[in-house]
Amino acid sequence: MDLRQIAKDTTKTLISYLTYQAVRTVIGQLRETDPPRSFWLHQFSSKESIQDGEAYVQALFKEQPDLAFRILTVREHLAQEIADYLPEMLRSTMQQVNTEQRRQQLERMTHLSQDISSGQPEQWVDGEPADTDVEGN
Repeated sequence: MDLRQIAKDTTKTLISYLTYQAVRTVIGQLRETDPPRSFWLHQFSSKESIQDGEAYVQALFKEQPDLAFRILTVREHLAQEIADYLPEMLRSTMQQVNTEQRRQQLERMTHLSQDISSGQPEQWVDGEPADTDVEGN
């Protein structure tokens, strides 16, 4: 496992996501101040793939350099604002979701082993055991 490469890939993905958020922010700002440019940026963004934030910005520089600079400024501001919270938030959220996934899997395994030992399959509805009492009591 190459942790350095994983960190680089994660950073690239995060930058692309922040580019997406910056574009949304700028479109929202332009909607208030310059609706035709907001529409233009929205149309541009629907044609150009924003999945690769750097390629998107490069394409935007060819069309509207001032908007590209604005998006760079907004995404840099976003990065600075979340940088302090992100490491701890990532760790704690990862721990929470992993714990929840483990809990759910343990419950499924426990119910399956109980069903096998009792010899009767249990009915499930929306992830919960269904009431199998025929008379509804």
